[in-house]
Amino acid sequence: MAVPSTNVGLSNIQTEFGGSNPIALSEYYLGGPLVSPGTPAPNGPIPASGQIAIGQFRGAAAVLSFDYLVIAGGGGGGNRGSGGGGGAGGFRTSFPGGTKLSFGPGPVSITVGNGGAGVSNPVPDPGGRGSQGGPSIFSTITSTGGGGGGGFPAATGGPGGSGGGAGGIVPGFGNTPPVSPSQGNNGANGVPSPQAAGGGGGAGSAGTAGTPTSGGPGGNGLANSINGTSTTRGGGGGGGGNDAGVPVSGGTGGPGGGGTGMQDANPSGGSSGGSDGTVNTGGGGGGGGQINPSKQGGSGIVIVRTEGSNGPRISVSPGTNTKTTSPAPDGSATILTFTVPGSFTIT
Repeated sequence: MAVPSTNVGLSNIQTEFGGSNPIALSEYYLGGPLVSPGTPAPNGPIPASGQIAIGQFRGAAAVLSFDYLVIAGGGGGGNRGSGGGGGAGGFRTSFPGGTKLSFGPGPVSITVGNGGAGVSNPVPDPGGRGSQGGPSIFSTITSTGGGGGGGFPAATGGPGGSGGGAGGIVPGFGNTPPVSPSQGNNGANGVPSPQAAGGGGGAGSAGTAGTPTSGGPGGNGLANSINGTSTTRGGGGGGGGNDAGVPVSGGTGGPGGGGTGMQDANPSGGSSGGSDGTVNTGGGGGGGGQINPSKQGGSGIVIVRTEGSNGPRISVSPGTNTKTTSPAPDGSATILTFTVPGSFTIT
């Protein structure tokens, strides 16, 4: 869509930008309620005040505004003895009530971060740190991947959107690099004897420290209803436990897709349990035990929302990503959901 380049009338301008009847050209000053700043107008510019003419609108196209939820990939769990849980991917949103992003006609690229890998065993002492999750990006909004969990005894938890838990005593910091509002929280420390690692930070709260009987739980995620349904995402991974004659269970994953930490099954080091962060939640991966690989973080997700009347102007690619209408009782918005990297195009 756009205002025609020839034979332009007031009705064409109203079709593109909205407005009331009877139509008045004075409704369409740039920066007013109907015509956003930055509106493309090849025969303009459209004035913000004073004299205004129909010809200035030839070829003009309305700028669309979007709310967003941008969650990065979660960090992988740490390993060797007991590994810290991976931190959740950075969690940034404008919904509800925040500042929207606006775009004119053309393509808009979306990056969806992968979950960070766990640590394959055997690894030399000191234990290994899980990989950081990948960033998710929507225009000027970048959410940082979750920090990898640290391995016992000396590998520290990694920094990131939320920080990774520690196998030892130095967890990772969340909201790194810092943004406001914060995109995440810190991981937690472990205990050295018996070995019980700390949980990774979540979008809603920090990870919990390990105890003599259990790895620490991952931090809680956050609920958001940008798509019309309240869903919790961004949970931290649970810390792993090393059973060296004393049962030490793995920590639970934080609500919102955090993976569960492993438990060593016996003193010879056969690990059991543990789970990956849930895909498309940015959940951190569960921390490892002695032998088996620790768990990977969950991939991220990007969801954007605009007025339902804008839907026909927007296409989404590739086909794995979707364009839907928000469900009742919301039912008033077009929702673009990106589970893999892609783009949307405004006509």
